[in-house]
Amino acid sequence: TDDQSFGYGGTGKKSHKKQFDDYGEAFGLQDTIGCFLDLDSGEITFSRNGNPGKKFPTAFKIPPKLLNSSFFPAVVLKNAEIKFNLGAEKFKFDPGAGFIAVCDADDAFSISSSKHGSSAPAVSHRRQAQSNNSPRCIIIEPSRELAQQTHDQMEKFQKYLDVPKIRSCLIVGGIAAKEQLKELSSGVEIVTGTPGRLTEFIQNGNLDLSQVRFFVLDEADGLLSQGHGDLIRSVHKSIPKVTPEGHRLQMIVCSATLHNFDVKKLADQLMHFPQWVDLKGQDSVPETVHHVVCMIDPRTDKRWINMRQHIETDGIHYNDEIRPGTQAAETLSEAVKILKGDYVVRAIREHNMDQSLIFCRTKLDCDNMEKYLNQQSRTRDEFSCVCLHSDRRPDERKQNLELFKTRKVKFLICTDVAARGIDVHGMPYVINVTLPDDKSNYLHRIGRVGRAERMGLAISLVSAVQEKVWYHQCPNRGKNCYNTKLKDHGGCSIWYNEPSLLAEIEDHLGVTIQQIETDMKVQTDEFDGKVVYGQKKRGAGSGYQGHAGVLAGAVQELAELEKCVQTSYWNLKSKKILTC
Repeated sequence: TDDQSFGYGGTGKKSHKKQFDDYGEAFGLQDTIGCFLDLDSGEITFSRNGNPGKKFPTAFKIPPKLLNSSFFPAVVLKNAEIKFNLGAEKFKFDPGAGFIAVCDADDAFSISSSKHGSSAPAVSHRRQAQSNNSPRCIIIEPSRELAQQTHDQMEKFQKYLDVPKIRSCLIVGGIAAKEQLKELSSGVEIVTGTPGRLTEFIQNGNLDLSQVRFFVLDEADGLLSQGHGDLIRSVHKSIPKVTPEGHRLQMIVCSATLHNFDVKKLADQLMHFPQWVDLKGQDSVPETVHHVVCMIDPRTDKRWINMRQHIETDGIHYNDEIRPGTQAAETLSEAVKILKGDYVVRAIREHNMDQSLIFCRTKLDCDNMEKYLNQQSRTRDEFSCVCLHSDRRPDERKQNLELFKTRKVKFLICTDVAARGIDVHGMPYVINVTLPDDKSNYLHRIGRVGRAERMGLAISLVSAVQEKVWYHQCPNRGKNCYNTKLKDHGGCSIWYNEPSLLAEIEDHLGVTIQQIETDMKVQTDEFDGKVVYGQKKRGAGSGYQGHAGVLAGAVQELAELEKCVQTSYWNLKSKKILTC
């Protein structure tokens, strides 16, 4: 027997996990052996020729992880015969109070196993069917916004399913748990949630995983990069791997960067012979996305020195001596921060942007950019903008995203984590204030434009010099932290090398990204004339007619060759001479 099997043999031995121990008595011809499965106390006991009298002590305590599993009767014989009685006939010996025959069990904890090649039923725990907070599917998302987006799609889909009716529930943090608990306890099939609130509900016993049949990780690389690997493994460990019907747990892992090393490692650990479905192929930029780079060099662009109004910087150089006109690394770093704010404004005005995602590296950078755009706006709505990051209240984040989607504000300033997976229809522009330190996030960002055959422009501002930035590894993750020492010296800062990051991105994509001048003008010759970003690409419809015309001559020639081949074959076979 293996670690999920429990046996009692004719030699008077019990067996579990390939180990044999003395138990009960030896048995043989004409003996009647009883097997007692107590799912309330989690015990297995055997008897020989009746109860009471020959019922032996408890043979096995069922491990907690198996209590929600199904138990199938089995027998191993050699040169012998045995008769099973699961209750179809009257028992020769009364099993005693509290026990009923498997055949008399109701559907709550007895299932037919005919599909497994046997007419014997399997037994599973009675309480499984009585729990309303036991969904069939768990979907884990890395952010509230993405969880809400997925939940909304589930609701759109489920309204077409009446028999049986599918019910879904959203479980995210930052919102009172009372309503979520009420909805969950009323009975749901699909739960979509974020790691924090899901962990809370599972640990408190509010979310029962015993009935889960589908386990879905959306944006799996994002979940792992946020440090949720242990949570994923814990949830997976708590879910039954085989259903009472004998079906294996189906685990689904989704990501735009599916071939990420950590995702592959997780799949190898948790999934059973996973099938990889690659809908994207090798990383590349769609033809509908025009992505360009603008280099920022404070050694040649010295306008920052005399700017009356400039963006508030992140404060990492507050204790440094900034001397305009010098080539000191700290001075050039501060200059880059100031110039980037100005270049964002310049890009918006040059392209008359009416909607754009603006990606900043940190939450503080997002807040500072929001203040700066509001200061620079010449009219009430020229630079109307909102922020999306985890320091904003959940209700504010939801409202800000809705304002942006409905075009009541023009610009959404966000971090990679907050904006991951969010889809906004017809997005025309993306501005990367700073390149991401992970090349896969570059594709995540610029991939927000150019969807549904609509043209999109992504502009990345890249510093030609190294920039000193915050890199918090302190316990409070940057809150009230002013340690500007480098990470290698016990501080919370690093020198950020964007030219190196740009080289990694270009090497990964196998392209050289077009560079534009500081006036932000973009050549569009390769797009056959004037381009209107956010609108469908010219000639993006079906090219079948033109393509068929080009191939018509070749197809006709191929038909003639085929005719000659067949004629030649017939000549050889019939020894006749025919011309083709």
